[in-house]
Amino acid sequence: MKSISNLVRQYFSAYETKNRTMLEGLLSTNFHFTSPVDNSINKEAYMQRCWPSCKHIDAYEIQNLLVDGNKAVIRYECRLISGVNFRNMEYFNVVGNKIEEIDVYFGYDLRNDLFEGEK
Repeated sequence: MKSISNLVRQYFSAYETKNRTMLEGLLSTNFHFTSPVDNSINKEAYMQRCWPSCKHIDAYEIQNLLVDGNKAVIRYECRLISGVNFRNMEYFNVVGNKIEEIDVYFGYDLRNDLFEGEK
């Protein structure tokens, strides 16, 4: 059995390398995804709505990855090909050797520090 940490890292690697086959293999048939703009969408809807964003992704820098049993929480910085960076957090629930659930919490857009000029 893969470690939860390795499974989560492979998920982000699939986006960096644009490897759809690898990503689909990591997700369970009962997979569902929730974010501020998606309410518990299934695997098919996820692949249609979310996967195409990989073409904009250059790299992920994992800042924190915490594992508790079959669950993980990750905080990362994503660097887009355009040069824009943003930070998000995601919650993973793993069943067996597959990712069953991901909840994304959108974070800070690192392009502009809105308060920088106010100091």
